[in-house]
Amino acid sequence: MKQPQWRKSTRSSMCGSCVEVAPCANVVKVRDTKDREGGTLVFDAQEWIAFTVRVRAGYFDLDL
Repeated sequence: MKQPQWRKSTRSSMCGSCVEVAPCANVVKVRDTKDREGGTLVFDAQEWIAFTVRVRAGYFDLDL
């Protein structure tokens, strides 16, 4: 079984809270960079696309 190729955002060092993602076949895996053994979320490709579209559109921006 091929190991996932994990990567994190180039912006991940900005706030200290980071996640890593790994595209695998028809899913995308997500884990916490600081707790890599703590579990992995798995999204199908369409869910991941919908999520990233909303992130880029500012849907999840916080009014701080």
